[in-house]
Amino acid sequence: MFHRNLSFFLALRYLRPKRTFLSIITLISILGVMLGVMVLILVISVMTGFEEELQQKVIGFDAHLVVGNGGVLKDWERVAEVCAATPGVTAVAPFVQGPVLAQYKNHRVAPKIRGIEADAERRVVDIEKYLIAGSYDLDGDKTLLGSELAALLGAGVGDRVTIFSPGNFKEVLEELDRAEGEGVAPVDASRLREMLLPMELEVTGIFESGRYLYDSEFLLVPLHIGQEIYNLGPDVHGLAIRTEDPFRAFDIKQAINAKLEPPDAALTWVDLNKQLFDAIRMERHVMFFILMFIILVAAFGIMNTLITVTVQKTREIGILKALGAQTRQIIGVFFAQGIVVGVFGTLAGLVSGMFLVQYRNQVSDWLATTLGIEVFPRSVYQFSEIPAKIVVSDVWWICLSAFVICSLAALLPAWFAARLEPVKALRYE
Repeated sequence: MFHRNLSFFLALRYLRPKRTFLSIITLISILGVMLGVMVLILVISVMTGFEEELQQKVIGFDAHLVVGNGGVLKDWERVAEVCAATPGVTAVAPFVQGPVLAQYKNHRVAPKIRGIEADAERRVVDIEKYLIAGSYDLDGDKTLLGSELAALLGAGVGDRVTIFSPGNFKEVLEELDRAEGEGVAPVDASRLREMLLPMELEVTGIFESGRYLYDSEFLLVPLHIGQEIYNLGPDVHGLAIRTEDPFRAFDIKQAINAKLEPPDAALTWVDLNKQLFDAIRMERHVMFFILMFIILVAAFGIMNTLITVTVQKTREIGILKALGAQTRQIIGVFFAQGIVVGVFGTLAGLVSGMFLVQYRNQVSDWLATTLGIEVFPRSVYQFSEIPAKIVVSDVWWICLSAFVICSLAALLPAWFAARLEPVKALRYE
């Protein structure tokens, strides 16, 4: 009667390190599993941290909710009162937003202005904490520039930036069409000059949100200037809303939309950045499946190792079968080998993966200084260091998947070994 731990005992004996080609294959199989688990843990943790860090940047600089209709929001004071009375809403601020042409000396760009009420906007978004130069001063004809936009224009605090309204160009074209239609010649130059008369705004501060899109495209101006540029009168383009909990914004959105009349509607910060967050989640899932192929390659290595063992141990298998070893015990010998390789590879990958996540920035700096490989350009991603967050459930699924794949890879060789007949196995012995 065989001991119940016979299968596991023989599996460890066959896997015992020796200076043979078989032991090298076994080591390569373990290394393959380790690398797969390590890279998966590192990549998934970094992408999770990247998504969370981006969420914090969005929540910090964006309004939690935006109410608008895609055009001009009329009677916005009443809508603001409705929104402010909704449970969970802490602040409401009107805004005007749209493209303009900005010029400073010989530099011209086409950014977006955001007209705001300074005091109301401060309660929705704390812009002051993002200032890197100047002060939060929007009294009169003044503006705040994004850091990248300021660099493009070459403007700094105290300089005066010229703003041209797109609405003015529309009026000019209409005047030209009228002149051509009526046969008026020449065109009234003084009238055209009056239409094209730009605004000069003093730069009182420069902000840096950490998001290139905002820092390169936005300049903040007082609300009345935004209304004047777009000829809105007392109307605005929308309302920015802050909530008690940004992650409950969806529920608050539904409550607000139930009180509004279409086409007025509220959108959450998730809705406004849906494409960005969806892209990150999709990349994370795709990377998981792509990198899982590393573990699959290691699983084929395990299968190759066990097939080699089966061929080399044909005589021993025949003897065991002749002595009365059951099929499940023979299967257990080779199945246990796959389990052992999977366990050691998964544990080694778990330890090395957690180590790399912990010291990811040091490793990145070493690669940049020693080998000249920039794996995480700070200027591109706008992060001072590589973000990462270890999610226990993600690590659990990675380790479990690796272990299951390695175990399944051992089943086929184990089944073939168990089907050997003692007579055939010992025929040439």
